[in-house]
Amino acid sequence: MKQLAICLVIAALAAGCASKEKQPDASVTDRSAGTTPPSTSTTPSTSSTTTPNRDTNVSGDPLRDPNNILSKRSVYFDFDSNAVKDEYRNLIQAHARYMNDKRDSHIRIEGNTDERGSREYNLALGQRRAEAVKKVMTVLGVNDNRIETVSYGEEKPKSQGHDEQAWAENRRADIRYQGE
Repeated sequence: MKQLAICLVIAALAAGCASKEKQPDASVTDRSAGTTPPSTSTTPSTSSTTTPNRDTNVSGDPLRDPNNILSKRSVYFDFDSNAVKDEYRNLIQAHARYMNDKRDSHIRIEGNTDERGSREYNLALGQRRAEAVKKVMTVLGVNDNRIETVSYGEEKPKSQGHDEQAWAENRRADIRYQGE
């Protein structure tokens, strides 16, 4: 039954992707190095290249290769939401494939929020965000006992600002592999 559900989810994702017309690439700022100034967009975005690049692995480790989708670890959310956006599905799928290939890998998904809201509310929202990413990964075949979730609420901001751009960077779930 679980395999049937997984097949149906994968088929639905494939059908949804196939029916979309190709949009021109939007400009994207890579924030993984932490030295790039923030863009003017209010929602951080992933690169349009969503498949892992296994042929040009610069560092020998796909998790640290900046040319590989696996080096991207953050899934961003809308205000007051724990719904995983379609633009991050390929990122989560790539990490799920990696974990299915590396059966000894374990991850911690860290849910975060912006500074708005009470401490209790933000801890609960951060947990819901981490659990949402975990749910997608388990549907894609990753055993849930290999995924730990934790919420930091507003306690670990990526951006220290107090405007919409900073808040958008802080509304996220980060994927951390064991040993990092």
